[in-house]
Amino acid sequence: MVKVAPSILSADFSNLGSELKSMADAGADYLHYDVMDGHFVPNISYGPVVLESIAPGTRLVKDVHLMITDPDKYIPAFARAGADIISFQAEASRDYGKSIALIKKHGVMPAIVLNPDTRPELILPVLHTVKMVLVMSVYPGFGGQSFIKEVLNKVTALKKYRESHNLDFAIEIDGGVNTQNAAEIRAAGVDVIVAGSAFFKADNRAQFINSLKHD
Repeated sequence: MVKVAPSILSADFSNLGSELKSMADAGADYLHYDVMDGHFVPNISYGPVVLESIAPGTRLVKDVHLMITDPDKYIPAFARAGADIISFQAEASRDYGKSIALIKKHGVMPAIVLNPDTRPELILPVLHTVKMVLVMSVYPGFGGQSFIKEVLNKVTALKKYRESHNLDFAIEIDGGVNTQNAAEIRAAGVDVIVAGSAFFKADNRAQFINSLKHD
């Protein structure tokens, strides 16, 4: 069964404690934490201080996505703040192996992210060292985008590579996911679905998560 990771970037920050409880009560598995620096992407979100404040209050897996220009500089801070998974953009890292080793050094699970236009062939040499690959199904940093269906070909290719090389990394997808395209996304081989505004705007959040996990 797929796991669901609501992105707190879309949560009500004036009532964040209640939002975190609602995520867990609705059946979420991960807490997706989008970090934007205003450089790699045009928007700015939040840093390790917010993560440090919320991490002790939730049992959800803290899934930190660094959409930043220099991930290695900030990996230690997010690890100390309570991250369980740290993913970095393939387009931002100068040395994938170094970034992965740094995440592992701090006792956190490493993951790597592919933008819609980035070829999965670029990361094949390090797939045996990561716990997850995040496939972006929109361009990071811009809200309100539609799901880019073509990225499912990338998901299928990663799944085949995983099976043929007996690897165990999970495949996560983020951007434009809703109840209408969830079945197709699951069929392609996705293991973790990130949902932002679609989750937080749902009239029944538990029902929404259930619809992402099941036909």
